[in-house]
Amino acid sequence: MLSFVARRLLIAIPTLWAIITVCFFLMRAAPGGPFDGEAPVPPEILANLRAAYHLDKPVMQQYISYIADLAHGNFGPSFKYKDFTVTELIAQGFPISAQNGLSAILLAIFIGVPFGILAALRQNSASDYSIMGVAMTGIVVPSFVMAPILILIFAIGLKDTPFQLPAGTWEGGAIKHRILPVFCLSLVYIAYLARITRASMIEALRQNYVRTARAKGLPFRQVVVRHALKTALVPVVTFLGPGIAFLLTGSMVIETIFQLPGIGRYFVQGALNRDYTLVMGVTILSASLIILMNIVVDVVYGFLDPRVRYD
Repeated sequence: MLSFVARRLLIAIPTLWAIITVCFFLMRAAPGGPFDGEAPVPPEILANLRAAYHLDKPVMQQYISYIADLAHGNFGPSFKYKDFTVTELIAQGFPISAQNGLSAILLAIFIGVPFGILAALRQNSASDYSIMGVAMTGIVVPSFVMAPILILIFAIGLKDTPFQLPAGTWEGGAIKHRILPVFCLSLVYIAYLARITRASMIEALRQNYVRTARAKGLPFRQVVVRHALKTALVPVVTFLGPGIAFLLTGSMVIETIFQLPGIGRYFVQGALNRDYTLVMGVTILSASLIILMNIVVDVVYGFLDPRVRYD
């Protein structure tokens, strides 16, 4: 297994390099620049700003310098957040996004997977149709619609009641300020996990080894838990890999609506302001997490499915 992980990590290096290269040149090719604004900047000041951030050099030379800085762990200074480096901004925003993301994914697992199993065990029943109907609604209703609805209900409709919840802000990570963002983040994952678990569980229950276990007289609960569930969780783990990476780096929509100082909101503001280094830093972090989580998923396959070999 260690050799397999080592090979995957070696393959990840050129993959990450390709992502960095494409994003770097796409950012430079986009119209506008980090110092463009409503009020025009005098040419002398603009020239000094471009020289200070090495934007007056040829693009290829900028690229080589950026790669060299990355090799030393330096993401560079932010063009818009004065006196802050990209590393400092990520260090501020990532813990907030990670806390909400981990809470959302745990909530999604503890709700979506059991309901998916229940729907599979009661296939084509009223409970199956009800669960899948709610799950489909959770998939088709986007978060930028669900979030304002929940704010209207819990922040305005239930005002001055024990059930009132804040409409936004972080306030040091207080629990009541995290309930609505975490719930909104988890809704679509609850829906997807329920549907994926149901489909994979139905398929697993029809496998020959499951039929053999039932024919030997094993209790149905034991057949489900010890034989069918492990195989059924393979597609779930596949979905969770990139899903966890996405949630750890923050949701741009949720963090913007609820005014959370997470990394997703930094990404949005960086893209709007043409803050090249900030957008690149968040992109590199997201890509690294996705690559890492995919490696973890491949390793977990071996524990869930005995047919998987790493040789």
